[in-house]
Amino acid sequence: MSQYQKPFDKIKNIKGFTIKKDFSFTAISFFTLTLFMGIGAWVELLIFPYFPFEGIVLLSIFVLAAALVIMILPLWLTVMSIIIIMWIMTLGYLSPYLFPLAIFATVGLLIASGVQLVQHWDKVIVLRMGKFKKVHGSGLMFLIPLVDRIAQFIDMRIRATDFSAEKTLTRDTVPVHVDALAFWMIWDAKKAILEVENYTEAVILSAQTALRDSIGKHKLSSLLSDREELGKAIQQSLDAKTNPWGVTILSVEITEIIIPKELEDSLSKQAQAEREKESRIILGAAEVEIAKKFTEASKEYANDPVALQLRSMNMIYEGIRQNNSMMLLPASILDHMDIGAVLGTAAIQKTQEANIPKKKNQSEATSKTQRDEE
Repeated sequence: MSQYQKPFDKIKNIKGFTIKKDFSFTAISFFTLTLFMGIGAWVELLIFPYFPFEGIVLLSIFVLAAALVIMILPLWLTVMSIIIIMWIMTLGYLSPYLFPLAIFATVGLLIASGVQLVQHWDKVIVLRMGKFKKVHGSGLMFLIPLVDRIAQFIDMRIRATDFSAEKTLTRDTVPVHVDALAFWMIWDAKKAILEVENYTEAVILSAQTALRDSIGKHKLSSLLSDREELGKAIQQSLDAKTNPWGVTILSVEITEIIIPKELEDSLSKQAQAEREKESRIILGAAEVEIAKKFTEASKEYANDPVALQLRSMNMIYEGIRQNNSMMLLPASILDHMDIGAVLGTAAIQKTQEANIPKKKNQSEATSKTQRDEE
């Protein structure tokens, strides 16, 4: 047994046992069968009015219980098996006089199994004698018993599928784990069923392959900064592959990129160092600007010592007022910041400036008098 098992261990996508179905036995099907059973019981009582009612009840219960089996195994083989068992039970154990009810039960089982309800967002692939017949849209439809079967119900709405690439190396040999999300939909139900066995699995596996291939072509820095461009590249590559299957990829979004812890710490330190470098550059540029302004201010103060003394006094006052504390200053500084001296100097300077025109006028008048005397 191990010799046969080893070759299959290497195959990851071995299909497990799945139950196929030829139709869908829904609540409408059950209602249709119940309607036929009611009409059959009424006809039975019309033909054989004195027949015991217990036989009708037993046969009806058997058929309705068989409908539950058909819900679990919706195959034409299941329907035919139940019909054969019902006739054997009717003719061999109950009574041959129940044949009217048995006939209606047979027709009801076949018609109820053929009545199908397709939802608004679904499409149905119908096969007739194993060949493609048509694609049926939403609404009620009827299958020819034993001839038609439903290949699959196809949901035409947009789907969101998550996929990932684990331990994939980037272009600069950094192992990363990338999670992504794909939005896709089926635009041709016929191709999705007839061209590929399992379109959902095919889309997921193709998306993982495209993601791994794209990661291998990019460096880690581009993966972290250009997620949108990476998603567009994966979407275009994946859409070109899935279009022949009747599937279109609307968009691919990178949701998470996980890198090793050691590399994450080093990248964090690198980013911190770069931010500190930028802050130092900005601080140095600010110091240069401040130095230029101080140079300009020193030129202005050099020509006006009174303004410089007033500025010094204002700086001391602002420092005391803002800090709300006591400031210790050398005693000699008061000689340079004497308010009276400063104000007196300013007053003398203004008086001198005012007297200059007067002296000029007096000198001009004196010179004119001298000229007149001569």
